[in-house]
Amino acid sequence: MAPDQTSVKGQLIVLTGPSGVGKGTLVQLLLERQPHWFLSISATTRSPRAGEVDGQSYYFLTKEEFQTWIGEEKLLEWAEYAGNYYGTPRQPVEEQIAQGKTVLLEIEVLGARQIKQTFPSARRIFILPPSVEVLEERLRGRGSDSETAIAKRLAQAQQELQAAAEFDYQVVNDDLDQALHRLVKLIGEEE
Repeated sequence: MAPDQTSVKGQLIVLTGPSGVGKGTLVQLLLERQPHWFLSISATTRSPRAGEVDGQSYYFLTKEEFQTWIGEEKLLEWAEYAGNYYGTPRQPVEEQIAQGKTVLLEIEVLGARQIKQTFPSARRIFILPPSVEVLEERLRGRGSDSETAIAKRLAQAQQELQAAAEFDYQVVNDDLDQALHRLVKLIGEEE
């Protein structure tokens, strides 16, 4: 007999860590392995990078639009990071979890802290760089940030790295295959 689908509940997986640590790459690889998982698309007030598409990469909003979303409680979490707002739209996440899906959030540390209050059952995973030097190299390798922006991101990263122990799990992204393998084990291959 098939289980009652109305009682099936999904899981929320939060991946966080400093900018440039490889969260996006790991999420892409996880979704290639598990295409039925749902990646929550964040909202932001930052400008799109080359190749980013509104509604696919992020929901790109003005600061005024973002503040309206905050006031209307349309966000599960939100924070200001490097001069821009970032947040997770509430409705799609709640709908997917109710349908029994695994939902991935790729968000910054302040937002990940808020998720602990919103979804205590969420598994929160902190992605660490092998070193600050490697992190700086990765940020510079993007070629999308000014020296000032890189300096801000590195200063923020120093603070965020101190928070790693607050999270349920820590994964060092020094070898992509090993980091992916560890994430798969932590999340669970199948729903």
